[in-house]
Amino acid sequence: MPSVTAEGGALAALTEEITRCRACPRLVAWREEVAREKRASFADEEYWGRPVPGFGDPNARVLFLGLAPAAHGGNRTGRVFTGDRSGDWLFGAMHRVGLANQPQSINAADGLELTGAYVSAAVRCAPPANKPTTDERDRCLPYMVRELALLDQVRVIVALGAFAYEAAWRVLAASEIELPRPRPKFGHGLEVPTERATLLGCFHPSQQNTFTGKLTEPMFDAVMTRARELAS
Repeated sequence: MPSVTAEGGALAALTEEITRCRACPRLVAWREEVAREKRASFADEEYWGRPVPGFGDPNARVLFLGLAPAAHGGNRTGRVFTGDRSGDWLFGAMHRVGLANQPQSINAADGLELTGAYVSAAVRCAPPANKPTTDERDRCLPYMVRELALLDQVRVIVALGAFAYEAAWRVLAASEIELPRPRPKFGHGLEVPTERATLLGCFHPSQQNTFTGKLTEPMFDAVMTRARELAS
């Protein structure tokens, strides 16, 4: 079992605060509409329909940052990347490098445990068409600033996609971390060392990328292995 630091209690309090957020009217309306109408294949399930907090090891040295919960994934299960195809890719890869105890996550009570890793999202509510606005992103960023401050052992931030990369950059800037200028262009395998953590770019494990071969398992595994190396 991952150890729990003194920050664990503050992290739990932040998690509870996040789940009560109603700051973005468009996102509130959408996440709740999806939770009411449901997808036919999940008609018998009770959807979460609220903001989805991060989860994992409070002593994590690697932070994985995604875009936002999927409408019928995290918005249904209450745990980011849980219950969707992107999560199958993410947790499968994390399992292969020893960051997760199992290769799949179906629901929030399925026994998944992360060791040395934490998973979060730039925006905490499922957005229409999976496209949050920049205003919605910026309203959510203070939660990530506080989350990163509590995850004080993090040495690597894996940005899953360009949106997460920009969000992570803004979080580091808001945390008064000195950053290189100009900002390096996002790319798969990009490494940006900072005094707080190395920012590591990775294509998002969305079906758009995995079905087309833009992201392959060897490519994903290489980023996972590099993240572990940088964190050690």
